[in-house]
Amino acid sequence: MSDNQLAAAVDKRRTFAIISHPDAGKTTITEQLLLFGGVVREAGTVKARKSGNFAKSDWMEIEQKRGISVTSSVMQFDYQGKRINILDTPGHEDFSEDTYRTLMAVDSAVMVIDSAKGIEPQTKKLFQICKMRGIPIFTFMNKLDRDGREPLDLIAELEDVLGIEGYPMNWPIGMGKELKGLYDRYHHRVALYRKDAEGRQYLPLNDDGDLAVASDLADDGLYTEARDSMEMIEEAGNPFDADKIASGDQTPVFFGSALANFGVQTFLETYLEYAPKPAEHKTADGDREIQPTDPEFSGFVFKIQANMNPNHRDRIAFVRICSGEFDRGMDVIQERTGKKLRLSNVTEFMADTRENVETAVAGDIIGLYDTGNFQIGDAIYTGKPAVKFEKLPQFTPELFVRVSAKNVMKQKSFHKGINQLVQEGAVQLYTAYTTGDYILGAVGQLQFEVFQFRMQNEYNSEVIMEPMGKKTARWINPDQLDERMSSSRNLLVKDSQGNPLFLFENRFAERWFQDKYPDVELTAKL
Repeated sequence: MSDNQLAAAVDKRRTFAIISHPDAGKTTITEQLLLFGGVVREAGTVKARKSGNFAKSDWMEIEQKRGISVTSSVMQFDYQGKRINILDTPGHEDFSEDTYRTLMAVDSAVMVIDSAKGIEPQTKKLFQICKMRGIPIFTFMNKLDRDGREPLDLIAELEDVLGIEGYPMNWPIGMGKELKGLYDRYHHRVALYRKDAEGRQYLPLNDDGDLAVASDLADDGLYTEARDSMEMIEEAGNPFDADKIASGDQTPVFFGSALANFGVQTFLETYLEYAPKPAEHKTADGDREIQPTDPEFSGFVFKIQANMNPNHRDRIAFVRICSGEFDRGMDVIQERTGKKLRLSNVTEFMADTRENVETAVAGDIIGLYDTGNFQIGDAIYTGKPAVKFEKLPQFTPELFVRVSAKNVMKQKSFHKGINQLVQEGAVQLYTAYTTGDYILGAVGQLQFEVFQFRMQNEYNSEVIMEPMGKKTARWINPDQLDERMSSSRNLLVKDSQGNPLFLFENRFAERWFQDKYPDVELTAKL
């Protein structure tokens, strides 16, 4: 591919994550986007469990049973000349680490908010990560087909709670049972929730903002209220600023209902006008910026997932391509080990379905079949000098359990399962220094439930979990370690890399330890 061809291909890529609090409708809007991309023929809803019509992005069995997303899914499709990569992230706070890492692999984010509830805690946390990275954020106020909060309050909350300007691209005409449509100032039209007697879905607006065609809607008080609200915002609200959108300081706001597939297509088409193409990525030392159009290939592993295909028990490393072009069968250097690897078995994703990929460019997400070579955060590249990207976020676990195999005759499958699932990064594995017991750490209880479910269903290994409660993990310099420092209040363990650390019962136990051993240095992270 020539430099011009590479630049043109990169220019077509749009890679974004969908973030939200649980139950805001994130998975449902993802399905509607796939519908427009022509990759699904009908959109199921996450609540339609009895029909077996599960959400396309919730491929894991436990997700289908519980009706929640617990792992990031990757989906790709073409729409209006653009190649779109959607990363659907878990909404549940227990899976924040997976979501945070995913946000390092995208160029923009779509924030889905329940219009009845407004901004919820998990949305705020995820927004702050986007803000920290300065990536553009597009907002979809969902569930307009239900009674919700006043639109003005929702817009004001964006600024008050999140500190970002909100610019409404359209405005609801009623809501819930009274929903009539959307007053769309950006496209100079009214989108009707239900087609009118003439079979029209859209009614044009004239230059004054009034309906340009005869309609009963003109005499409806809800329509008049929506038009007046938009006029007021035009005069007193924030002006539309494409530069502020690009820097993450202003968010275009769209209203709609993902479940009813109302307002989603308008959102998608407008998003594609303003969403950024792939951006540069900084190296770990901060001295270089890898441009997406650089001819040499580079990328990083932001996620590892075992058993996406239960029939093959495979393991996939998700890679965000940062520069250049991937060609099937190419050789790359793995930065962490210095080894040369051949990328011959590579896939593109549509949630639970996959296709072998021959070529891909910066902005794309590809999956590498992995036999244990990769770790989260690994960089791969061609050419010189070596490429190492910024470190991905990692959380220190707060909850801990002892874990063992229920059937001692199935130790092989137990060890295989625990090692593969730990490599995904959702739970951390520790080993007790003296007894060799396995201890799992996680940021939330649901992680343990998913681990237990997957061990039984994917590895045929029932596990026994003994809760240890909350602990404070602190690493210690091996040169300062004396095993006699360990006690019931500060358990000495090793992490997966063999580094020693203490699991303190509480802050008091940690302070007591520091008073007793004032010269010993403890750190919250390695």
